[in-house]
Amino acid sequence: MSGQMTNELGWMLDEVLKVPEARHAILLSADGMLRAHSQGIQRDEAERQAAALSGLQSISRSTAEFCGREASPWQQTLVEFADGYVFLVAAGAGAYLAVSAGQDVDMEAVTYSMHKLVDRLGKELTSLPRQHSVPGRPDDSGTA
Repeated sequence: MSGQMTNELGWMLDEVLKVPEARHAILLSADGMLRAHSQGIQRDEAERQAAALSGLQSISRSTAEFCGREASPWQQTLVEFADGYVFLVAAGAGAYLAVSAGQDVDMEAVTYSMHKLVDRLGKELTSLPRQHSVPGRPDDSGTA
């Protein structure tokens, strides 16, 4: 998928970048696969970041009990660096939206824009988990 992905949703991600200081946006699946990326970030870099951000989300989700309840659903992670921020939000079942931004970004405007995009796109941002077929099963598209 990665070599021939068409980036059909990339133009929608560019909408988030209208916030001053927002740099890049990527849409990824829970298993770290790149679904789409904004202009200005190369595919290879976007794929690398998608894999890393999937791990970040998983680690963030595992700390729910520290927040109060183990069953508390993860919604957003924010990472701050000297030169900016990375925002990661839930974007439907099995999908996440990430945006990088400079240090002077209006953080509220970025998160609002991200959540507005997620709401607008709804099920288009939902990424179903990959299913592996088992030889001999009816759903197997290969030969038995």
